[in-house]
Amino acid sequence: MRKAVLAGLLLAAAPISAVMAQNWDATYSATDGGNLHGNPQASTRLTTFVSYTCPHCANFETQAEGPLRLAYVQTGRVAVEVRHVIRNPIDLAAALAAECGSADKFWGNHRAILRDQPRWLAAAQATTPAQQARWRTGTTGARMRAIASDIGLYRIMEPRGYTAAQLDQCLNNEAEARRLAETAAADNARWDIPGTPSFAINGTMVAGVHSWQALQPRLDAALR
Repeated sequence: MRKAVLAGLLLAAAPISAVMAQNWDATYSATDGGNLHGNPQASTRLTTFVSYTCPHCANFETQAEGPLRLAYVQTGRVAVEVRHVIRNPIDLAAALAAECGSADKFWGNHRAILRDQPRWLAAAQATTPAQQARWRTGTTGARMRAIASDIGLYRIMEPRGYTAAQLDQCLNNEAEARRLAETAAADNARWDIPGTPSFAINGTMVAGVHSWQALQPRLDAALR
């Protein structure tokens, strides 16, 4: 009898153990036009609209990454989606680099690019008219490679495990560049994105919120 009771308890506990064992912070997937970090079935989805050339986006990443991952994503309560805002050719080149590889590669690429933003944005601002002319002429791949070379995207991606040839393959992908630009345009038409970073909670844009300090109470309210 005691063995039967013990076996029953172990069986009853198995689903709970399975849930607790799930590491949602290591769960990544692609969405229709974006990238998702966390439980795809989470009750709350936070969508972030990010431009890589936006300093406020880099600040948000610095401030929000730790709290979001530890208190929200890891618990399975919130899934965070990133969607690109393409404001200029540099945004497009950075997005192509971030999207290079599988969905589980995106988040490391995304964070590495934003963390290094002060350095590469300064390099972009210091480019010569001749360099900038290369960004506007030739094939899409040639323009994206020129930007990546001039601002240091190859340097950023190498520690991520990318060779120059592998990154070139992604930068040369005209179909992907078109998809990113068209998706960003469709997102703006749908959400009327007021600036970056901007946020939607469960598909509804959060008006007037562009920082982690302002966003956190709104996210907490959505979880109640």
